[in-house]
Amino acid sequence: MRKKVTVIGAGNVGATAAMRVAEKALADVVLVDILDGVPAGKALDLMEAAPVEHHDSMVTGITGDYREAGNSDIVIITAGIARKPGMSRDDLLTTNMKIVGSVVKEIASVAPQAVLIMVSNPLDAMCHVAYGASGFPKTRVIGMAGVLDSARFRAFIAMELGVSVENVHAFVLGGHGDTMVPLPRYSTVAGIPITELLPADRIASIVQRTRQGGAEIVGLLKTGSAFYAPASAAVQMAEAILKDKKMILPCAAYLEGEYGIHDLFMGVPVKLGAQGIEDIIEITLTPEEDTALKESAAAVKGLVEDMKRLEHAGD
Repeated sequence: MRKKVTVIGAGNVGATAAMRVAEKALADVVLVDILDGVPAGKALDLMEAAPVEHHDSMVTGITGDYREAGNSDIVIITAGIARKPGMSRDDLLTTNMKIVGSVVKEIASVAPQAVLIMVSNPLDAMCHVAYGASGFPKTRVIGMAGVLDSARFRAFIAMELGVSVENVHAFVLGGHGDTMVPLPRYSTVAGIPITELLPADRIASIVQRTRQGGAEIVGLLKTGSAFYAPASAAVQMAEAILKDKKMILPCAAYLEGEYGIHDLFMGVPVKLGAQGIEDIIEITLTPEEDTALKESAAAVKGLVEDMKRLEHAGD
């Protein structure tokens, strides 16, 4: 029996993730959305591309009915709204908490063994919502952002040095936002630390561009946000799980004392295999890096406390 990946949300990120999964022949795909006809139309379009792209993955699009998602191996959740002009952070949190919580409860009832890959924003906070709503073990609720942020860091390093992206490895830890923690000491080109290849001011510039990576694209697009790279990042995680690859990737994981952080989802290196997160890798940080990670954790904790406040206000 072929593997099954369900993608919740048929917008740009979700539809692109569905395309990547199908074209890599990783699994059959179920694309779910609340909009009538949209997931079915995009699924049919992807199926009609299959003869050209040479894959036999089945892509099914459904509206508002989660039964087709039954027994999914992985569920990639992109559902939620983007922050609009005039919308406060509380408004965004309240809306996306409700959307993600509702979606995850539906998924947990039909695919209780699935691994959840969270893409919805604000990412770290939505991981907490999914963890609570699903009742899944912490090893099966994983946030995508670290892979995306590290990919951006790698791309910028490759651009700066004029080298292949395949030679570049990089790590970004912490929350998905302005407080993320790129780690130049652990970032290499063909095994050579970038601190040996670039002056400190250029590294600092690349680090800042990485932190602003999403905002830079929003500024250029003006009417949307990034979707190719976020979809690719989520699918890389899915592939590591489906193929039991034991890949070490930076992902948002629930920490219970690792790095001195308790009861928060934070971006850290993890080993991804068939069961989801199989290990959390603790690397040695300098005092400055540790302080930056703790500051990032404080920002995430602030979001989680905001969600609790909003939940109580709605009671």
